[in-house]
Amino acid sequence: MALPLSSTAVPVPPNHRFDIGPARYPKLFGANTVPIPMSDGAVLTADILRPGDGAGPAREPLPAIINFTPYNKMFSRRGMRWNNPLRALGERVGSSDRQRFTARDVLHTPAGGILEPFAINRTAVRRGYVGLMIDVRGTGSSTGSWDFFQPREQQDYLEAIAWVREQPWCNGEFAVTGVSYGAISALITAGLRPQGLRAVFAIEAGEDPMRELGLTGGVPTPGMLLWILAVNGFKWLPSLPGLLRAGITEQFLRDRIADPASWVRHAIEIGLTEQHPDGFLNPMWAGKLARFENITAPTWIHGGWHDVYNRSNFRMFDRIPLSGGAKQVLVDDSYHLTIGSGFGASDSPQAIDELQCAWFDRWVKDIDNGIDGYGPITVRRQGDGRWLRHPVFPDPVATLQRFYLNAETSGAAAHAGTDAGLAPEATEVASRLPLPPGRISMASNNTGVLSMGVALLFGRRFGTDDRRAEAGAITFTSAPFTEDTVVSGPMNLHLNVEVEGTDAFWSVTVCDVEPGGASVPITRGALLSSLRAIDTEGSEYVDGELVFALHTLTAESVLPVVPGEPFVIDIEINPTEALLRTGHRLRVAVSRNSFPRHFIAPWRQRMIGGQAIALDPERPSYLTLRARRAVLSR
Repeated sequence: MALPLSSTAVPVPPNHRFDIGPARYPKLFGANTVPIPMSDGAVLTADILRPGDGAGPAREPLPAIINFTPYNKMFSRRGMRWNNPLRALGERVGSSDRQRFTARDVLHTPAGGILEPFAINRTAVRRGYVGLMIDVRGTGSSTGSWDFFQPREQQDYLEAIAWVREQPWCNGEFAVTGVSYGAISALITAGLRPQGLRAVFAIEAGEDPMRELGLTGGVPTPGMLLWILAVNGFKWLPSLPGLLRAGITEQFLRDRIADPASWVRHAIEIGLTEQHPDGFLNPMWAGKLARFENITAPTWIHGGWHDVYNRSNFRMFDRIPLSGGAKQVLVDDSYHLTIGSGFGASDSPQAIDELQCAWFDRWVKDIDNGIDGYGPITVRRQGDGRWLRHPVFPDPVATLQRFYLNAETSGAAAHAGTDAGLAPEATEVASRLPLPPGRISMASNNTGVLSMGVALLFGRRFGTDDRRAEAGAITFTSAPFTEDTVVSGPMNLHLNVEVEGTDAFWSVTVCDVEPGGASVPITRGALLSSLRAIDTEGSEYVDGELVFALHTLTAESVLPVVPGEPFVIDIEINPTEALLRTGHRLRVAVSRNSFPRHFIAPWRQRMIGGQAIALDPERPSYLTLRARRAVLSR
């Protein structure tokens, strides 16, 4: 049941500018590596930034903005020295026309203001907030042992908040924010309902990080191990002067020696051990999730179509029981490290540091600036780069449609392992299409996603042209569209398959094929055959048609795969909104792997043999999506 918050705000367009006023304080005063004692003896450390003037920090207590991080706040603090030069350089590079996200847009990213909320948003602090960045337990300069999002860490959030609210410079009210890990921490905190919480601004968060990144489609992601190694590396580089000032040097060293590489061994075991219990979703992973239904503080969710957490932006939005403009979701055509690229341009939202400040002004300071009239769903549509405001998502005008897979050559994919067709009608001819052998190409949008956008600097084949990767796939390509068409929402790929082993992995990319041949990925999905069991209550159906398949991914739900025995698999495809222009085609590429996005362990590979899609008029294979005719202003 929604918790209504009254709003009289007038609806505003996506490029509206909210007034955050001039800076109230000319100077900033920092205190670094400030110790925050926990109830079990561990000590978290915080960087604290306060506004003030020539007489010193502001005397009046102010609301706080709190950001929890595992990435060592010392690097964020030092990195902020480069904020203005990088922002200026990004402005100088400039943006593309944004019909497609390009390498130019990667370089343009800092101009959108993201470096501020990634650390401490100085734009907001100068306007009357105290900013804090806190190293979570066992990372940066904090003591203890790191175990991400575990119940003890969640208790740390509450204890650190209680400490902040007791300080003379805090008026007892606060907001939580962060990017990626910090955003997930903010949402977990909000679900715990701490006293004094007034607002949340979560950038690139995930509803279920293990489902979406750690065990995508039921198999590990190599990026998880790299991430764990990076956090462990950063935790061995503390602020030595800060440790000495806080008197925790000995405790820090003792804790680091006792746990020198948190989660590294465990992550390797999950990836390489046959049927490891943590290679499935289980109560341990469930204990690390945010309780979205408990959130009562106004919440902003900021995501990207090509973010590693793209699957859940709208699911998180829907689960939060708020209304009246008190919850917003904004999804850009962007990647995990390209947040806010293009923000501040005349046709785009204002710079993200200012947008965050406006959100906090409205809900923390009760300034009626009209931001509750935004959205509540704001998206940059792929294919034309337009920003659109929606009351709901998917687009309610879009209707459910099926595109059937067939074995007819489309003539548009000579580069593919197998060129096949996609049509509004089911095939009348039975056939069997084997997937090409496990050819791996690093030149793919899956690499672009896992590199969080950085790989786009090496060319279109990592972002907006997947043809090289399609050499190892069956591509099912439609005829050219005869009118501009919008697809909106999640999709489901329903396949009848046969395999020669006792398991099989399916990687799917849905693309917009340009008349010149470029195959532009717009969304993706993946699934391990043995984990095809569906949670029917959690899945989404429209008029009995499955449009969003929620797979249980638990050890208890494993289904047998019998060599040579046909079975059905439904593959969840992440939500998107994209324009397919007249003359463009829709393509579904199906392959056996998508390294480096997914990792098939050697023990699992030994279970996998040949894979084939069985096209049968009696049991058709098809893509289910929502689509509508586009109405464009020329």
